[in-house]
Amino acid sequence: MMIRKKKVPIYNRYTKREIMAGYCFILPAAVFLALIVIYPLIYNLSMSFHEVTLETFRGGQPFIGLENYKEVLAMPMVRKAIWNTIYFTVMSIIFQFVIGFALALLFSKAFRLSKISRGLLMVCWLVPVIVFASVWKWIFAGDGSGILNYFLTQLHIVKAPVSWLTTERGAMTALIITNIWRGVPFNMLLLATGLTTLPEELFEAAAIDGANRIQRFRHITLPLLKPTILSVVTLGFIYTFKAFDLIYIMTNGGPLDSTQILATASYKLTFSNFEFGQGAAVANIMLILLLVVAIFNLKLMEKDEVM
Repeated sequence: MMIRKKKVPIYNRYTKREIMAGYCFILPAAVFLALIVIYPLIYNLSMSFHEVTLETFRGGQPFIGLENYKEVLAMPMVRKAIWNTIYFTVMSIIFQFVIGFALALLFSKAFRLSKISRGLLMVCWLVPVIVFASVWKWIFAGDGSGILNYFLTQLHIVKAPVSWLTTERGAMTALIITNIWRGVPFNMLLLATGLTTLPEELFEAAAIDGANRIQRFRHITLPLLKPTILSVVTLGFIYTFKAFDLIYIMTNGGPLDSTQILATASYKLTFSNFEFGQGAAVANIMLILLLVVAIFNLKLMEKDEVM
């Protein structure tokens, strides 16, 4: 007759001194998280339910419930910012991912100067935003000083300099191109890392069975790389959705709010119009949308793990 040993809970295996030591190790991180993340979120949520202006900032802030949310959702600027945010994010993510994936497949093969080329591409991602945004603002300058207009006119593609940043369609196009330039190396790096983890035996076996490159890519590479692809798309979506510095430096939401996104709209309401409650409401709307995306991503990853 076999005697089963009684399982001892994990917490009973450690002494109180060891448990307290563990709490002491996580205490700094918990305090940092509470002060830098949790408290600002709670304070911002509370502010969005009150009428907070310059007059009431120091005290006496009346509770108005969801009025701030109703007012900002009725503003043409905020409605336009929601559409611009979605459009800017989706267009950037599509091209960042496609170009990044193509470069990841290219640099997964060993050839001369592959490592150096990959390192040079990462410079685009490592350069501070204020630096490359200022450079791209000069590239898209609408007068003769813009380098893009200079080449277009010299090649006789256009007769006169194009006003990139002073027209609605041109300004958004310029921002998307700049953001694609910035995000491609990030996508390439993560996807290239995922490609290195794929077992070569599967590709060799498929090649022996007569599968061509397209078939191997479709039936082996993509399915095995699906978790990495989900992570890359989700991270890229979050980073692009909350973009602020790039838009603020290049267009500041103009012209005529044509490049206004939720982050810049919140900044404008808070620090230009001094409607702190409305600015907090816009920030919370952006947070809710990001939470929906994050939950959707977790559901997809759980479904993929179950399958």
